[in-house]
Amino acid sequence: MTVAVIRPVAIKIDDDIKDRVKRLALARKRTPHWLIRDAILQYVDREEKREASRNDAIAAWNAYQATGSHVSMEEADRWLEKLETGGDVEPPACHV
Repeated sequence: MTVAVIRPVAIKIDDDIKDRVKRLALARKRTPHWLIRDAILQYVDREEKREASRNDAIAAWNAYQATGSHVSMEEADRWLEKLETGGDVEPPACHV
């Protein structure tokens, strides 16, 4: 079993942000530390997903550039229409 090592980190924020965090922490019945830690965790999770999506898009573009394999807009639209109506359909096959 691996035990996570937790180390303190200092951040510099102005008095206005500090007061806002304190007020929000009181309203949520949490500590300012918990609120800041949660905000950082949410940010990192969101940015990791954004980066993964960006990398997927770059990989898809590179694959298209290399092979020319694609789905037409009309094919994609027909597939999306079936999904909107609740159909459980496979996406169209790519072609050159």
